Amino acid sequence: MAADDVTRCPFDFSEGLEFDPSLAELMARGSPTRIALPYGDADAWLVTGFEQVRRVTVDPRFSRAAIVGADFPRMTPRPIVSPESINVVDPPRSSRLRRLAAQAFTQHHADRMRARITRLADGLLEEMAAQGPPADLVRHLADRLPEQTVFDLLGIPRADWPLTQHRLHLLLGTGAGGGERAASAKSALRAYFLDLVRRRRQVPGDDLISALAAAEDGTDTLDDQELAVMALTLTLSGVDTATCQISNIAYVLLTRPELADELRGGRRSLPDVLHELLRVIPFRKGVGIPRVALEDVVLDGVRIRAGEYVHVSYLAANRDPARYPRPHDLDPDRPAVPHMTFGWGGHRCVAVPLALTELEVAIGGLLARFPGLRLAVPARELRWDTETIRRFPVALPVAW
Repeated sequence: MAADDVTRCPFDFSEGLEFDPSLAELMARGSPTRIALPYGDADAWLVTGFEQVRRVTVDPRFSRAAIVGADFPRMTPRPIVSPESINVVDPPRSSRLRRLAAQAFTQHHADRMRARITRLADGLLEEMAAQGPPADLVRHLADRLPEQTVFDLLGIPRADWPLTQHRLHLLLGTGAGGGERAASAKSALRAYFLDLVRRRRQVPGDDLISALAAAEDGTDTLDDQELAVMALTLTLSGVDTATCQISNIAYVLLTRPELADELRGGRRSLPDVLHELLRVIPFRKGVGIPRVALEDVVLDGVRIRAGEYVHVSYLAANRDPARYPRPHDLDPDRPAVPHMTFGWGGHRCVAVPLALTELEVAIGGLLARFPGLRLAVPARELRWDTETIRRFPVALPVAW
C-alpha cells in the first residue's frame, strides 16, 4: 500500500458529543481503509461497517493474542491492555476464561449487586443535594460512582481508593510524555491486585474477587495471575466506561428535557432508552485493541495480508445506515437491535449485566431525586475532555 493511500488519524476530536468527522469520512469510503494512528510502528486496516466488524470479531483468522509484545498501532503512548488480559487472548483459552468469569457476572449476581450500587448512588446524590445548587454532576456522581462501585465490589479497602484511581487515570492519557508514568502505574496496579487476590484466597469475602476465585468449570479454576489481571481489566474498563457514559447520558437528558420528563413519568422504559443512548453516544475516541491477520484474508474485495493489523470501529458500526435507519439520530422509538458498545463476539464485555445495572441505578436515581434538574450554564460553555481517549464533559454544572 502506497504511503499516500494511508490516512493519518489522530482521532483527537473532542467537541461535545458530535461524531468525529474524520471517522465519518472514513465510514463514507467504505471498509476496509488504511490508517496510521499516533503511536505504533505500523499502519492498520480500519473496518467500519456493522457486518464487516462482526465478521472480523468472529473470524479466528484475526488474532488479538498476536499483538502481544508488538509495537502495534494505537491511540496511547503505551498499550493500556495487559498482555495476560482476557481482552488479548484468543480461543480456546479466552473461551475458558470467559466461562469462568461469567459465573460472577450473571443477571442474578447483577441483581444482588443492585442494592450495593443503589446505596452508593443514593449517598452521592444526597451529598449533592445537601451541598445545594449549583453542583458539578461529574464530580458528585459520574466520577465517583463508577470507581466506588468497582472498588466496593472488588473489596478494595477504602483507604486505597484515591491512589488506585490516580493510577487508572495515568493509563488513559494520550500525551507523548505519559508513557513512563503509564507503564509504572500499570505495574503498580498489577502488583496491587495480585496481593489482593492472595489475601482473598486466604480470607474470602462478599466481593467479586472472591466470587471469581470460587468459579470453577469441573476441576478448572482461575489462578492468581489470571485473577489479578482480570481484576485490573474490570477496574479499568468499569471505571473508564461508566464515568463517560453516566456523564454523557446525563448531558443528553439535560439538553433534551422532554425525554427526561418522559422517563420520569414512566412514559418510556429506562432500559430501552439507555440502549439507544449507548448506541449513539461516542464515549471514546478512535479505536481500541487491534487484531492481526494470521493469514491472507479477503474482506469486501480487499486483500488483508498475513501479519497486517486490523482495527474495527464499534462507534462506526453503531451508526451503520444499513443496520440503523437515520443512524445519527437519537430515536427513543427505534426498534431494539443489538449494538456494539460493549463489543462483539468472543471479546464482548463479560460484565455487561453489571454495567447496565449501574447505569440504570445512576440515571434512574438522578431523575427521581432531582425532578427539576437543569444545566446551570449554557451547554456551549461546557468543557470536554481533551487529555485522554475518552469523550465526556469534565464538568457538568447543574441546578434544580
